[in-house]
Amino acid sequence: MPTHANLTIKGYRRDNGRVGIRNHVIILPVDDISNTACEAVAANIKGTMALPHAYGRLQFGEDLNLFFRTMIGTGANPNVAAVVVIGIEPGWTKKIVDGIAQTGKPVAGFAIEQNGDLKTIMDASRKAKEFVHYATELQREDCPLSDLWISTKCGESDTTTGLGSCPTVGNMYDKLLPTGVYGVFGETSEITGAEHICQARAATKEVGERWYKMWKAYQEDVIEQFKTDDLSDSQPTKGNIEGGLTTIEEKAFGNLEKIGRTSSFIDILEPAETPKSGNGLYYMDTSSAAAECVTLMAAGGYVVHTFPTGQGNIVGNPIVPVIKISANPRTVRTMGEHIDVDVSGILRREMTIDAAGDALIEMIRRTSNGRNTAAEALGHREFVMTKLYRSA
Repeated sequence: MPTHANLTIKGYRRDNGRVGIRNHVIILPVDDISNTACEAVAANIKGTMALPHAYGRLQFGEDLNLFFRTMIGTGANPNVAAVVVIGIEPGWTKKIVDGIAQTGKPVAGFAIEQNGDLKTIMDASRKAKEFVHYATELQREDCPLSDLWISTKCGESDTTTGLGSCPTVGNMYDKLLPTGVYGVFGETSEITGAEHICQARAATKEVGERWYKMWKAYQEDVIEQFKTDDLSDSQPTKGNIEGGLTTIEEKAFGNLEKIGRTSSFIDILEPAETPKSGNGLYYMDTSSAAAECVTLMAAGGYVVHTFPTGQGNIVGNPIVPVIKISANPRTVRTMGEHIDVDVSGILRREMTIDAAGDALIEMIRRTSNGRNTAAEALGHREFVMTKLYRSA
């Protein structure tokens, strides 16, 4: 039996050396008013996918910087083979095209102003067709599993999440991070109550201090500024409470089980930021909202997402396969079509966490080789931008 260090997958080796496990041709709108043109191109050219969203007009400052990171990072993700970018005007369109082009993959931009929808859709459709021919001739090749970038976020947590599915992810990271994979976790509000534990898991004191400063800023600049008397059913959610979690502190300790027993995070990332410190585990400053968080991590370059759930979160992503893990026997029974890895045996003492971690690694390998996740098969393509404040 191969060890974790020499496991292989069949992936797509991109021009910049990164390995993708999907091969999408995406039609990316720069702004909300370009969604219709992008969806028309996707309807014209089979094998493409539009990613409509609600933003991209009159954003400024850090909100605009985050917008560009998310747009460029989405197109640059190794799961994407080629990109058509459509915007209302050429300036921001070119900025996104130029950012994606740095990966070496095919990308083209089209502006609607002074062209109109019909001409833009025609021209973009012709280019999209070229890109589909290009992408469909690319072949998977043998790659070390250690070339993967694996993200994680939990959702609809309950008591079984901290006891079973989150430790399963942690066991996976403990085994795969030493082989060279990139990992990332986040959900800044959801660390509340266990922030001292999270800070202590930083690889160095300096990284821990920067992490705590980031966490504290989220508390003071976002939560304390806008909350009412508390987090008003947001943390814990109604589903968390129904599942037996009564405080954010309980939720936080379960959340941190996702980074295992031996792993430390080596750096912190802004939302949608790509790691620059080499392989290892990172912390990304994100919302705890599922679709927002997965979108940001995908924009950061992560190609497969591991998602522990208790009560049964059903989120997916357009470009990144989301692997669902659950230790809740009821959820596996009533929502089994959403679950990729059933680890409910942990609670029945029929499965060890070590065996569950191996089962997740095997599912990551199968997914990387082309198996559709439950979310992919069911058509879940939640693409949700994070917005920091009102537009001008």
